[in-house]
Amino acid sequence: MRDVIIVGGGPAGLNAALILGRQRRRALVLDSGNPRNAPADEMHMYLTRDGFSPSEFRAIGRAELAAYETVEVRGAEVVAAKVTADGFEVRLADGTREEARKLLLSTGQVDTFPSVDGLVERFGECVFHCPFCHGFEARDKPLAVLGGDFVSAVLSLYLADRFSTDVVLCTHGPAALPDELAGKLLDKGVALREEPVAAVRGELGDLAVVFEDGSELHRGALFHKTATEQHSALAADLGCELFEDGCVRIDEFQQTTVPGVFAAGDLARQAGFPEALTFVILGAADGARAAIKIDNELFRADAGITPPTVR
Repeated sequence: MRDVIIVGGGPAGLNAALILGRQRRRALVLDSGNPRNAPADEMHMYLTRDGFSPSEFRAIGRAELAAYETVEVRGAEVVAAKVTADGFEVRLADGTREEARKLLLSTGQVDTFPSVDGLVERFGECVFHCPFCHGFEARDKPLAVLGGDFVSAVLSLYLADRFSTDVVLCTHGPAALPDELAGKLLDKGVALREEPVAAVRGELGDLAVVFEDGSELHRGALFHKTATEQHSALAADLGCELFEDGCVRIDEFQQTTVPGVFAAGDLARQAGFPEALTFVILGAADGARAAIKIDNELFRADAGITPPTVR
């Protein structure tokens, strides 16, 4: 029986393991090895690690955890989890079962894409989802945004405001945007292309959006706000409450609605946030917050300390 099982070895899971290891907690990190940001060449907005490869970042994190003898990192996929009398049990793909008093889910989300040839292969290289993460690398280039919804239109306006004077919104079919928003696109000089998109070709700086009629739009980069879904069904299987967008509901301490189950990273959000935040540094912060709360709960339980009533 370990103190904590952490499912997921990204920034959230590794940072939680680091803090728990420093508190001499027995923690097991189980990582399937399929991170969401694997296609990206670089990660950004993490002080001292700006521009690092995500794989290098994870390798450094794992190496640092080796200093803590109570932490084990294992490459394994968790296929099931359940509540037990003493805490939680997880079952791995190879049939192995592990137990712990607390469970931290940091399994993340996966991106889902429209049926556009070449889009998935270029994601993270010249097709980007976030202007905070990759807008600077696409600065001063002619840009396109793929998507005909409200979010895509706002993304087009943001890119035109911050990074480019030449932005085209490719709606991938007829768009029904509010008149006010359509007017703002016009005022900002954002052009509309409503033809269905068949393919994306090329590379950063020399990208072609190919429409179904055979015409092409040449751009420096393409932005697309992907739809997402949970990477793992564990939270739902455990009975954790999910929002309509599929994110796990958490409180300010990363606690889910199931006692003893915590969630950190972009699989979860608080009610006050409209969507999950995908920045690496915020995932690491979530992991730290969860680890501190978990350690505190374990200490109080073992010491028989009843927390004071908050009024």
